[in-house]
Amino acid sequence: MDDIDVKIVDMLQQNARISNAEISRRVNMAPSAVLERIKKLEERRVIREYGARLDPAAVGLGLLAFVAVKADYCEDDDTGRMLAAIPGVLEVHNVAGDDCYLVKVRTRDTEHLGRLLREQFRNIPAIRSTKTTIVLASVKETNSLPLPE
Repeated sequence: MDDIDVKIVDMLQQNARISNAEISRRVNMAPSAVLERIKKLEERRVIREYGARLDPAAVGLGLLAFVAVKADYCEDDDTGRMLAAIPGVLEVHNVAGDDCYLVKVRTRDTEHLGRLLREQFRNIPAIRSTKTTIVLASVKETNSLPLPE
């Protein structure tokens, strides 16, 4: 990626709805050249998807928690896939240390979180234990990557 590609992906990270004309104006290139660059970035999977960020509380998912998962085998891709398939699971990370996975979940409240752990996590055979941390407040939460200047 050159400097112009970095500027383009940074603008798209900040606002996926930014117009091609506005990007073209900001990088001082023809719209057709910018569109071609964006297509190439998509083909190379630098840009993987576009989406809208929702307010979790507005859609009834105000509780955020992280669940540390111990399993029989930390390299078991099936366990990771089963965790990822659970509704409410936002992220699944295979981690180093005492735990095998760190899982980010969103639910309506603690009652639903408990049900998710009892009914979904417990049904995965390889899981031996979980440790849940409930988030009281989020200071920063983003999917934007820090790009070189």
